[in-house]
Order: sequence, then structure tokens, then C-alpha cells
Amino acid sequence: MQCPEPAVEIVERIVEVPAPIPPQASTAGEMHLPIVGAVEWVYVEPAGLRLEARLDTGAETTSIHAENIRLVEKEGKRYVRFIVPDAATGDQVNMELRLRRQVLIKQHSGEPERRYVVRMWLTLGEMRSRVDVTLSDRQVFEYSLLVGRNFLVDTAIVDVSRRHTQAM
Repeated sequence: MQCPEPAVEIVERIVEVPAPIPPQASTAGEMHLPIVGAVEWVYVEPAGLRLEARLDTGAETTSIHAENIRLVEKEGKRYVRFIVPDAATGDQVNMELRLRRQVLIKQHSGEPERRYVVRMWLTLGEMRSRVDVTLSDRQVFEYSLLVGRNFLVDTAIVDVSRRHTQAM
């Protein structure tokens, strides 16, 4: 007696396996600048504040939310006294810094606004720089600190699809 031929059924199954996501680059360009996100944590001195900041390559100058801004003169030199609120703790940080200059900011609607400019140290990850910062009312904005090109140029590349890329 002969064994019957086995019944073979060929089943073809295609399983799609997604390709692994390549690691995101951490540097770019000929200068191998670090790639940062559109929103990062920045340490501000001499205020000693850690603020969540919006990085904006369209803004020429860095700007910080300040309240109760007053121009004072001491020994023939002009200083600016102001308060920087810490959103995280609710604390009010009193500051007095030397006036660098005044600027006239053109508003999209309404009258131009005169702002005082002081100099502060900003630290973003491994990057640290002393830059001019305009004092303004940023209450209507989500971020109290806007980091502009005066910090970013030749320092970092901003990838707007990323956030919080730098250790703090």
C-alpha cells in the first residue's frame, strides 16, 4: 500500500516591518553646530532663573518679560531696575543692570514702543553667551523669554520640529 501524497497548502504572508527610525543628528553644518529645538530651557544670569524659552531665528534680539521697569542714575551712569517673575515658583526677582541702550520697536499694530536694553548671560545646554536683552511686557505670550539671533548665530541650528533637546 502506498501512502497518499501529503496535502501541502502554501500560505503566503507578508509582514510589514517598519524601518527603524534613524537617530536624529545632534550637530549640522560645516561648523558642526548643535541642533536645538524651538523651545528649550535657558538659564538666565544674574537673575539665577531657569526659564522655558522660545527660540526664534526671526527675532534679531533676545527679549525677556520684565515688570516695574524704571530708569535710575547712579554716579552719573544709567541703570535699569526691573522685576523678572519666575513662573515656576511665583517669585519676583529684583534686578538692576546697566543700561546698554534704548531701542524703538515697530509694532504690527499701534505706536512704536521704546524698550530698554541690558546685558545678561544666557546658558542653553553647553552654550553660554552674554547678549543684549530687551525688557518688554511679554505677559500675553506663552514664553517669558524669547531667544533671538544675537544668541543663536554661529552658536546653534534651530529645528522647529524639536523641543527640549539640551540637557539642563
